Amino acid sequence: MATATYPPPPPYYRLYKDYSENPNSAPEPPPPIEGTYVCFGGNYTTEDVLPSLEEQGVPQLYPKDSNVDYKKELRSLNRELQLHILELADVLVDRPSQYAKRIGEISSIFKNLHHLLNSLRPHQARATLIHIMELQIQQRKQAVEDIKRRRGEAQRLLKDAYVTLDGQ
Repeated sequence: MATATYPPPPPYYRLYKDYSENPNSAPEPPPPIEGTYVCFGGNYTTEDVLPSLEEQGVPQLYPKDSNVDYKKELRSLNRELQLHILELADVLVDRPSQYAKRIGEISSIFKNLHHLLNSLRPHQARATLIHIMELQIQQRKQAVEDIKRRRGEAQRLLKDAYVTLDGQ
């Protein structure tokens, strides 16, 4: 029984046989996907839009206006979550048959918290990018200073060597 160490190449490798002589002979890559597509049974979209809570079938527990005070609303939802968890503990002790309602309320609060945090992701990405770029600028300035310092040392060594040669 003979087995190959590596599987054979896919059949489309023949499309690239003249690539070394003529790099333009290779086929163009497929165009990027636009709109919606299906992957592993799930529907996805290429648009980077955060769906609203109503679209997801979750009641929104914070104001729906565009000027949301995220800090205030996150703190409020956090306090409400703590209260509901304590109420869940009481319900589990006193009325265990009513725990499902409390679990649903807690789930709704978590989804609202998660949605608020996800709506802050673009700001976080911008702030992270700004921080990375500032670090790169600082590193480049340090590299320039290091080059200037080494250039000065090299000029000083050359000058000393020149003086030594002239003195002999």
